[in-house]
Amino acid sequence: MTIRLYNTLTRNKEEFVPITPGKVGIYLCGPTVYAKAHIGHMVGPVIFDTVKRYLVYSGYQVTWVVNITDVDDKLIKKGKERGLSMAEVACENTADYLANLAGLGVDQIDHMPKATENIDEIIQFIQGLMDRDFAYAVDGDVFFDVGKDPGYGKLSNRSADSQQGEGGEAAAKKRSSGDFALWKAAKADEPSWDSPWGLGRPGWHIECSAMSRRLLGETFDIHGGGLDLIFPHHENEIAQSECCHGKPMVKYWLHNGLLRAVAAGKLGGRSQREAEQATAHEATPGEATADTKMSRSKGAGGLADQIERFGGETLRFFLLRTHYRSTVEYSEQGLEETKTGLEGFARFFERFQRITGQSFYELTPIARRADGELAGDDDPLLAEVAQRRADFAAKMDDDFNTGGAISELFELVRALNKFADQQQLEDSAARSPAALASFQRGVVTLRELTAVLGLFRTAPTSKTGGEGELVNQLMGLVVELRADARKRKDFATADRIRQVLGELGIALEDRKDGTIWRLP
Repeated sequence: MTIRLYNTLTRNKEEFVPITPGKVGIYLCGPTVYAKAHIGHMVGPVIFDTVKRYLVYSGYQVTWVVNITDVDDKLIKKGKERGLSMAEVACENTADYLANLAGLGVDQIDHMPKATENIDEIIQFIQGLMDRDFAYAVDGDVFFDVGKDPGYGKLSNRSADSQQGEGGEAAAKKRSSGDFALWKAAKADEPSWDSPWGLGRPGWHIECSAMSRRLLGETFDIHGGGLDLIFPHHENEIAQSECCHGKPMVKYWLHNGLLRAVAAGKLGGRSQREAEQATAHEATPGEATADTKMSRSKGAGGLADQIERFGGETLRFFLLRTHYRSTVEYSEQGLEETKTGLEGFARFFERFQRITGQSFYELTPIARRADGELAGDDDPLLAEVAQRRADFAAKMDDDFNTGGAISELFELVRALNKFADQQQLEDSAARSPAALASFQRGVVTLRELTAVLGLFRTAPTSKTGGEGELVNQLMGLVVELRADARKRKDFATADRIRQVLGELGIALEDRKDGTIWRLP
């Protein structure tokens, strides 16, 4: 087993070798919580939730940190607009963010530090930079002296002169236009904390350096974030941390693509599979622009509504079907097509329950990669399942190619359905115990692999809520009336019932053992 990662810092795929054998530290830049979350905020969390799951599955002990920026100019401005304190705005939108994470099944985060809870650590960090002559104070502000860092720009391949920094009064205080704020002097009616340089608040970049050091150490394994954060945020993190500690901050820098609103291809279709075989887009660091990024300023929003309409499983699946370094092409059509793709899995789960009497969702996933190996070279089905499992792992080992891994899930379901047909597994009189056992073992592997991606962990809740039993009874009556019409050879009535139900979005499926119905 060799996992390879594309490292933005070196612009190459590298073998993943943790700093401490068997242990992995991951830091992902979280949101500035001045407004409600949108779908773009979920790309990084869903990707790195899956990365952690796969690393744990592969035998590593993983600590994953996602920060919350709860002190910032945007938060202060939003609070003034709404007549609220900065803390109230932050608390409200943090709750929204956490609810949306839960809706998309992101539950692997170990620590979620807030900037305002780490002020002492931030001040200590800034003082360390000043003691090493990498920072200077002017009238209560403290700036990082970019000119004293010979390595500045190595992540983004951009020079210190490209760093715009703060304008206005702050610009006049700086030695160089590229210097950036570590500490901002307090203004009237703004939140502030006491420091050796007077009342003030931290700059954005220093927050992540301080919090990652506290929770993961001076050097850790993986730092993640969107392409739009490479410059200046991550470049400045590197400058602060490495000048303070005299050692590398991060071994592997992983950057996910952003969202843009365009049409999407068919889920699981040929075009998608071909795209997944191609080399994933290796973006030039810092290339993300306002044209590719879906942001609040572009009107993106309504994530809670999208979760309600499409379901968190659909949104998670949608985000994972694209390689994480590529742009995620967002559209409602794409979400609808994702739902259609997921219905194929739902039908298979229903079929599995009909055949075995077991719920797919109640199967216990195999938790470790080493424990899921299949034996049975003389069993054609298990041989194919083993190959699909190996291909799934190979794609995940290759820079966490979730899109390619999802293609293997589709292929595995197709193989299991084909086997069930060939072996007549739905006919209890015709099937053999050996074929049934092979089928069940193959489904255990499907459960194993879907769990690695954080998919299909719990059975979907009924859309009809407390009225579910009444709907079941009414639909049972309709199905019975249609069956009676067919027995009487009144096919016009039977076809009319199917047509009207179809117009209502209710699908009927005639099977040897009866007719089943399904809501969209």
